[in-house]
This record gives sequence, C-alpha cells and structure tokens, in this order.
Amino acid sequence: MSADLPLSFHNAGHCRLAFRKRPARQDVPAKPGIVWLGGFKSDMLSSKAARLDAFAAEEGRSCLRFDYSGHGESEGRFEDGTISLWLQESLAMIRAQTDGPQILVGSSMGGWIALLVARAMGADEAAQRLAGLVLIAPAVDFTECLMWAQMPPAIRNEIETNGVWLRESAYSPEPTPITRALIEDGRRNLMFDGAIDAHAPVHILQGMQDPDVPWQQAMKLVEHLAGDCVMLCLIKDGDHRLSREEDIDALITAVARIA
Repeated sequence: MSADLPLSFHNAGHCRLAFRKRPARQDVPAKPGIVWLGGFKSDMLSSKAARLDAFAAEEGRSCLRFDYSGHGESEGRFEDGTISLWLQESLAMIRAQTDGPQILVGSSMGGWIALLVARAMGADEAAQRLAGLVLIAPAVDFTECLMWAQMPPAIRNEIETNGVWLRESAYSPEPTPITRALIEDGRRNLMFDGAIDAHAPVHILQGMQDPDVPWQQAMKLVEHLAGDCVMLCLIKDGDHRLSREEDIDALITAVARIA
C-alpha cells in the first residue's frame, strides 16, 4: 500500500521531517485532502495511515503523511519532543505541503494535536481550510490526566529528580522515555479547562476496551465540543489501536462522510 510514494524531507529548522505526499488528481472533482497525524511513538507507515492513503488514491484526493521529530523516519530524538514542538511541526507541514480544505485525521496523541492545529488555524483566520476532523481514540490532555494524575509518587519523584522515567511499552520492546519537559509542556496545551472549538465537523472513533484512553475520555471531549457538529462512534469490542479491518473500514467511512 502506497509504497510507490517517494520519501521526502521538510526542513523544520531543528531537524528534517520525513513525509510522503500524494497529490490530488486533476481529472476528478476536487475533494478535501487528508492529513494524517499519528500517535505517541507511532509513525506514518501504520496500517491505518496506509489505508487512508490508498483511499485517497482511489478518490483522487491529496494525502499527506509525516513523522514528528523523533518518530519513524524523521530526524531528532524522541526524548527531546514535546506537545508544543510536535504541534509546531504539524502546522509547518500543513502550511507548506497542503492547499485548500483538509480533513485532519488524528490518532491517539494525534487527536490532541489535530484539535490544537484547529485552534491555531482558527486564531490565524484559516479555519476555512478545515473540512473536518476524524479522531481515533483522541488522547486529549493525556500527559496530565492519563499520565501524571495516575502516576504513583515514586515515579513522579523520578521524573522531577532525574528529568525522565522509562516506561515499559505494550507496543514496543524498548521502554518509552517520559520526560519532565513533556509533562510540563503538556500543561501549556491543556484543552479540557474550557470549551473546545474545532471550527469544523468532528467524527470520533473510540474503542470501549481501550486500556490507554478510556471511552469516558471521548464522552468528555464531546461535552467540550459544544459548538461543533460531533458524531461519536463507540466500538464495543475495540481496543486502542483500532487497526482491525472492520475498524479501518469504519475510519474510511468516517472520512468519506465528512466530505
């Protein structure tokens, strides 16, 4: 899937970001492009991202996939990353590599990033470029409410004292460094302290068997998106990744339904 797309690099100043870009076809009616915003320690070669790109190819849509710094094929160290940095990179990629209306598809942390991108674009009077948001298990404010608030005192002390804690990962044999900078910067980007404006329709896909982002988190997000049209799909037996064929089919349906 999409292996024919060339790997390119965007100079983000501090490092080069890897991306794959599928241009829109000119022989079909124009439809909004798709921007993939991956999760924490994920990358643009995931099965969901690849299927989205294949769908874009079928529809003649543009599709942009990229890796944040410290992720996948991009340069940089993962432990140097913060929500603010990955948000800045996302905005830079969207501004440099896309034109016209876009559907932001954010998975896990990418859901938080997508909402922060929407807020920034609204502040820049560029909200008309948002055709919609499709969020997969959106981990809004996860550094605070899903990490810090649930950490025992010993781990909090390790982060505050040493600046980092190595957390075992269910998705990789290598532990994930959780840094003090990540936690502190996350507090500067919290969204649940007020109303959230996505400036566009929002479709949320959430597994009810998700061990990382509880389904109640998605319900909380719906409540905060009071001014937007929101559709929430709870998948009763769905996990965090939502990467089964039926889950990805639901994702493609959600994107197609946006526009």
